[in-house]
Amino acid sequence: MSIQLNGRIFIGFEIKISTGLHIGGSSGGIEIGGMDNPILRDPMTNVPFIPGSSLKGKVRSLLEKQLGLTPNRRIGQCKIHVCETQEAYSKCPVCQIFGVPAKIDFNLPTRLVVRDTLLSKQSSEELEALPLDRPYTEVKTEVAIDRITSAANPRPVERVPAGAVFGPGEMVYTIYSCDDDQCDVKVDVQNLATLFEGMALLEHDYLGGMGSRGSGKVVFTNISIELRGRDDYFAEPTSIGKFETVSDILAGKEDILDHISEALNV
Repeated sequence: MSIQLNGRIFIGFEIKISTGLHIGGSSGGIEIGGMDNPILRDPMTNVPFIPGSSLKGKVRSLLEKQLGLTPNRRIGQCKIHVCETQEAYSKCPVCQIFGVPAKIDFNLPTRLVVRDTLLSKQSSEELEALPLDRPYTEVKTEVAIDRITSAANPRPVERVPAGAVFGPGEMVYTIYSCDDDQCDVKVDVQNLATLFEGMALLEHDYLGGMGSRGSGKVVFTNISIELRGRDDYFAEPTSIGKFETVSDILAGKEDILDHISEALNV
């Protein structure tokens, strides 16, 4: 089987933090009295960032639940859904978009790449100027109450404060065709709508940890969609549109998909 690249969709965006964001980092090596629940930081700059794996994994998880897909494959400490047959895979937008393990016989390339998203320059400067508990972050103290003794057990949690913006971020969605019909350009284009729905689901849920206790509400803003087609891949990309919100994308998704299909001649 030969696989041919037909085009790539570049989705640019910013992520605005509506409530404090906690994406956990390692507490190894932290001194006594230090932070027990630190966030993930860039080791070169000490600035918080959103890992592409956190963003991609959360959107996949939400789509699996939305579509009622059964988690059947253990990855580390978690279970995810992985199609077990070629027929099931051909009908599953989640496995096609986000990928399946390479050792599976009918494995095809993952369509979606999600980059790490750094704290924006403006937010970095604003947070540096604030009298925060730690560089760029606040410390929220949560208290667990012993149900028997009523003793309080305070637990500090490090968070990026509400109002901070991460970006520019980027997702890259690749459109393939195969000579044996195992992948199809039209299906890949249509599956892009599932990715948009996953972005909306994330806005309705949370990113990172402590979500059920108020952390991690996020909003996508300043979204751009561009296309690089196979025939003129290294020319200037074709602008598909700019959108303020994910709701704007969902409202115009049919026009977006039609525009991409016309540009790719499918």
